[in-house]
Amino acid sequence: MESVFEIIAEPNRRSILSLLVSSQQSVGEIERQLGMSQPTVSKHLRVLREAGFVESTVDAQRRLYRLKPEPFQEVDAWLAPFRRFWSAHIDALERHLDRMGQSREDQPTPKDRKTTDKPKWPKTRRDKGETK
Repeated sequence: MESVFEIIAEPNRRSILSLLVSSQQSVGEIERQLGMSQPTVSKHLRVLREAGFVESTVDAQRRLYRLKPEPFQEVDAWLAPFRRFWSAHIDALERHLDRMGQSREDQPTPKDRKTTDKPKWPKTRRDKGETK
């Protein structure tokens, strides 16, 4: 049996999981949105279903797939100790953006700045009515 990480390492499976985050989907809907063939989508859905990432229900003649949270909780638990590495950076970024926002509040907005009709680029001979 593949590990959770081996299963989600496959790009097509990650694409399918990303689609299923927003809503349940049929095989046909997944095919159209990802541009994959029906056999490819079915193969990846089978792997995801056997690993417990997705479950399906029957709706008339369609089989609808949706995410199951348990395997993602396993990934989340594994990632937990690593969050301290990026949370410090995110906190620093937030402080930096707050400082930038405060300094920008003191600057005039485009509406406050006076505009002139003069162009800001240097004039060429042609602008002065001269020709070569």
